[in-house]
Amino acid sequence: MHIELPEKRYYGIGEVARAFDVNTSLIRFWEKEFDVLQPKKNAKGNRKFTPDDIKNLQLIYHLVKERGFTLEGAKTHLREEKKKTLSNFDIIQKLERVKAELIKIKKQL
Repeated sequence: MHIELPEKRYYGIGEVARAFDVNTSLIRFWEKEFDVLQPKKNAKGNRKFTPDDIKNLQLIYHLVKERGFTLEGAKTHLREEKKKTLSNFDIIQKLERVKAELIKIKKQL
């Protein structure tokens, strides 16, 4: 899944939810379930996600929504095979970006 977010230091939970096309409650639930997600919270309790958090969210979204893992299965997979999963995920992301560029070029012709 290719998400469109502007280049920023911190993203609000609403921006993140719109980018992934999910409810904010799902993002909050995943934050509680997965230890790798650690958004910063301000004095009011608003969550601010860093680009690293966004990458982790992309990986979790890929495992749970696209590949059909259960939450326990995704946690175990991240814990045991994180490097292998990250390298495969990076390759998938690069290929999706190339595909999007090729489609864009095709439409221009």
